[in-house]
Formats: sequence, C-alpha cells, structure tokens
Amino acid sequence: MDKTIRELIAEYQNEIMRDLTPDRIADILKEISALYGNILDRVKDTEMIYNKVLLTYLEAEKVANRATIKSKITQEYQDLKDATNTEKLALKMISSLNKLLRLKENEYKTTKYQ
Repeated sequence: MDKTIRELIAEYQNEIMRDLTPDRIADILKEISALYGNILDRVKDTEMIYNKVLLTYLEAEKVANRATIKSKITQEYQDLKDATNTEKLALKMISSLNKLLRLKENEYKTTKYQ
C-alpha cells in the first residue's frame, strides 16, 4: 500500500527526533524538499474543491458568513486544512533540518580541530 504524503512527513518527523548523522539529515532534507512540490499541488487541488463547495453554499444562503460556516464543516474543508497544515509542517521541517545540518557541520569542524 502506498503511503500518503502526510504519512511520509510524519515518519520523517519521528525520525528527526533521534540523533542523526549529517548524511541522514541531508537525505531527509532532500526527500522532504522533493515532496514539497507534491504538497503544493495537493493544497491547490483541495483549495479548488473547497472553493466550489463554498460557492455552492454562497449561492444557497442569503448571508455570506452563514455559508462560510456551513462550508467549514465539510470534508472538503478538512481536506484543505490537512493539506495546508502539511505544507506548513514541511516548511518548518525543512528550516529546522537546514539549521540542524549547519549545527552538525560546525560541531564536526570544531571537534576535527581539537
């Protein structure tokens, strides 16, 4: 069975909690960066689907805020939130991994000269 992007990100998230070598950090960083394009596609697709649902509710309701509230309790809105949260998580992980990689490189440099 194929894993979802969110499941892959969760696996990497669990893995980076351990002490990793710079090579493994770089591998994870590369893999998450490669997945990021797929995440953006997923956000775009779910946003389009949700906007169609919202439009349907806006056409049916007299008040826009009521239509918005009703549209936010749909599965399409939950899918959109999942996609945008995955995007945010991937960006944070990329940033954190870059910083961790720099720290590990500095650590190795300082221990090499001692």
